Amino acid sequence: MELNRLLLLTSFLLHVKEGHARPMGPVCDNRLIQKYIGEAKDMEKRVSECQALPALSCPVVLPLVDFNMRQWKNKSDEIKRREILCNLVLLVGAVTEARGQVSQECGAGQLSQLYRHASSFLLLLQTFGWEEGPWEPGCSPRSIEQTQVTEIFLTYRQLVQGKLRFFFHSLAKDSCD
Repeated sequence: MELNRLLLLTSFLLHVKEGHARPMGPVCDNRLIQKYIGEAKDMEKRVSECQALPALSCPVVLPLVDFNMRQWKNKSDEIKRREILCNLVLLVGAVTEARGQVSQECGAGQLSQLYRHASSFLLLLQTFGWEEGPWEPGCSPRSIEQTQVTEIFLTYRQLVQGKLRFFFHSLAKDSCD
């Protein structure tokens, strides 16, 4: 397991409250989610600096991760979690497809890093127990086809900065001292 992924997993596991199967670290410590947002911004910046990054020959399908804050606040935590999981599944699939099309070293390296980060969030949100049972695949979030690699990174940053951050904020209301 790569060091970043192991660090993320350890961070989450060290902050699981006894009796709860929810990751409390990023929920209760706002610095962690800010770190993840910063990493997403850094990846997005680095990929935009890659020289002559060509468009993808086959478009990838990305989730539309925008949301209405009023509607988001009215959703249960479980519905929010499932929505984020659906977005992450689609995003990880898009990254996988893009990795197969990008041979340029800079772009391929950034896509590999993005794959590790998104997969870690996906794994963590899938494996922790929740009231309504485990997550099952089969969702179909709103999506769009893209041929620009930079759009994949933009989508990831928006997901972490938006839905994921507000999901953790919502959990913090009920879970943190």
